[in-house]
Amino acid sequence: MSTEELADRLQKLEVENTELKAYINAAITGARHHYASSDAIIGELEIAKMPKYGNSGSHCLELIRNRHLMDSNESLNTSSYVNVSFEKEELEVADMGLKINLADQTVYPESFKVHNITLNMVANLWNCPEPADFQDTMVFPGAGTVGSTEACLLGGLCLKFRWRAWYQSQHPECKNIRAVTPNLVLSTCLQNVWEKLFRYMDIEPKFVTPDSKTFTITAEGVKAQIDENTIGVVCIMGNHYAGQYDPVQEVDEMLTELNKEKGWQVGIHVDAASGGFVAPFQPEMKDVKWDFRAENVLSISASGHKFGESCCGTGWIAWREREGLSEHVAVSVSYLGGKGDSYTLNFSRPASGVYVQYYKFHRLGSKGYIDMTANRSSNAKYMRDALKAMSYQGQPRFIMCDGGDSASLPVVAAYINPELNLPYDSLDLQHAIAAYRWYVSGYKMHYTDPLTGEELPLLTDMPDSMTMFRVVVKGNVTRPMVQNLIASIEQALQNLDLIASHTMGTNRSLTKVLTLKKSSQGSSGAAC
Repeated sequence: MSTEELADRLQKLEVENTELKAYINAAITGARHHYASSDAIIGELEIAKMPKYGNSGSHCLELIRNRHLMDSNESLNTSSYVNVSFEKEELEVADMGLKINLADQTVYPESFKVHNITLNMVANLWNCPEPADFQDTMVFPGAGTVGSTEACLLGGLCLKFRWRAWYQSQHPECKNIRAVTPNLVLSTCLQNVWEKLFRYMDIEPKFVTPDSKTFTITAEGVKAQIDENTIGVVCIMGNHYAGQYDPVQEVDEMLTELNKEKGWQVGIHVDAASGGFVAPFQPEMKDVKWDFRAENVLSISASGHKFGESCCGTGWIAWREREGLSEHVAVSVSYLGGKGDSYTLNFSRPASGVYVQYYKFHRLGSKGYIDMTANRSSNAKYMRDALKAMSYQGQPRFIMCDGGDSASLPVVAAYINPELNLPYDSLDLQHAIAAYRWYVSGYKMHYTDPLTGEELPLLTDMPDSMTMFRVVVKGNVTRPMVQNLIASIEQALQNLDLIASHTMGTNRSLTKVLTLKKSSQGSSGAAC
């Protein structure tokens, strides 16, 4: 071996030795007490790249646990509608589902049967008529989705394709139907998912603006927006701002007459993201035709992970029939060892959400859902009554703006009485409450136009600068927790009043005194 070859070999050995030392050091660090490791002194900018060497499982778990500790407590998060309560067996079911790709229908046929059985339960819950081919397929038209976002997008796409086929039949002279822009009628209290539909799918929104007394659309308001290019109407069963149900039955009756008069076929998509697993279990909603009992309802979507009590990322959509609707989004998949139809935008997805939904349906049964719905409504009423009783200098402290004690979501929504002329608003209150560990949603009464980006008033009778707050009473929120939240709100108000007494009549801003950063906050309520 020449001198040069020897030197080159020695250099390579030195590099290997350095890497080996680093690997051994990483192994020692991984086995070392987490807070005695180098990870305890590495900042945000220093961890922008993947580490070269791995660590122990316990060490990695601690890395994530420390991050999670800095989040808000999910059990005290009343801003979100998402379920956060899981039993031990439920977590085991979810873990099982992480290993199953539901797209592989041939490989995991029993898991897909669980999907279909659960979908059938959902469709029956919403009074979906049995399809003509049910004995062959043994499943209703629909799909489990990644939250209600995917479900709404699928519903919107089917309405668009259905309208396109109808429009072409009415205008055979039209050679480029894709140049004709369709529209969709819905409330300004829309979920953010519909903004995605308008931006991504070339559909124009036609808004109906509610007032602060109802937060809901009217049949007359909807009728005024419909024209030949309307693909459908979205009715919201439980808007995320204050929890009210749009009058689906009234809109349905109006559409029956309008379609007959004009020769149109405008249908309804019910966005039941939150209400889809609440309304069926409310006695006062038993005879209200908000679901497939209304003849113009073509599709319904819901979040399984909200009041369906499944895990985050679970959604459902059901169509009245396959022909002219769900057939437009069906894609045949044959390269996974068999053949199956996919009705979703997303392909690969874990079975966890479907598993947990199936578990919950069997764990609770309809009686359990009825009881949970009653408990949530009872606790919401308890809190609502407490807010109504709060006063300031002899006047009501709050103006309530939710749906009340029945026929709505278990949501408590209000805004600070404007007649009090207080120097703080609902966003200030939100931050003040956070000092007591509770996260309450505060936001401005405006929405963003999906196409122009312009911020517009949410309601006809409220300025877009007006703020409100909302408490979602989920299943894990018990009466003692509600009492604690009420006490926290009272204490937060006392603190705000005290600070306000030192700022009123001066040039100092209450917001600056509280060091609240709300300039970029409050565009809308939580969309999840």
